[in-house]
Amino acid sequence: MDSPFDLSGRRAVVTGSSRGIGRAISVALARAGADVCGISLDDASETAAELELEGRDGFQLVGDTGDPGAVDGLAAAAVERWGGFDVWVNNASALLLKPLVETTDDDWHGLLAANLHGYFYGCRAAARHMVQRGGGRIVNVTSISGPLIGVGGIGAYATAKGGVAALTKTLAVEVASHGITVNALAPGAIDTAINKDAFTPRVRRTYEERIPLGRLGVPADVGDTVVFLASDAARYVTGQQLVVDGGLVVNGTVGHGRD
Repeated sequence: MDSPFDLSGRRAVVTGSSRGIGRAISVALARAGADVCGISLDDASETAAELELEGRDGFQLVGDTGDPGAVDGLAAAAVERWGGFDVWVNNASALLLKPLVETTDDDWHGLLAANLHGYFYGCRAAARHMVQRGGGRIVNVTSISGPLIGVGGIGAYATAKGGVAALTKTLAVEVASHGITVNALAPGAIDTAINKDAFTPRVRRTYEERIPLGRLGVPADVGDTVVFLASDAARYVTGQQLVVDGGLVVNGTVGHGRD
């Protein structure tokens, strides 16, 4: 019996693929057997090189997922290259470290462009194609911040992630009859470049104390979990948000004493 995690013959699209979680997702999908393409704001040649080492076909575009034309162009490029695609992962996002009372209109709309609107554009492009082909997998990378816990100082980011969680549930219901699953994956504290300013030494120590598994996550922790959601192993899972946080959200321990 073939492994339900085997993605051989599948074609996958990943946004924000140039570094961090997006690169890890791309590589994990390739190792599972999928051909992978992507889009990023900056050069993704290192991702392309890793995918080539895995022996997979693909390409990397430069573009802004906050632009619907760029997202639709990515979908069209995948169709032109492969005739279609089976997996679409919305991952591209940015982080704004600013309290809500200090957030300007430009800050707000600029952050939501990629972090919320881009996910809508990606979901729409993916679903339109998958409805025609009769099935597929859509995975949205959210966060524990916003959908599950409140974190001060990143209000625009958390709001966007909460919106993506709602988008995931709604779309899952709408397209299920077409054989399409739509799920979200909510990382906790993941050690990536986007968090280099946010994760000060004090913050890192706090996370290490609060995370039951005793460490910050790494991009591969997220990438490997995406493979599950993209695979046949998750064929009966849709509209869900899978938390990948080392146990941070469920840890309510405050050090109660014992007599």
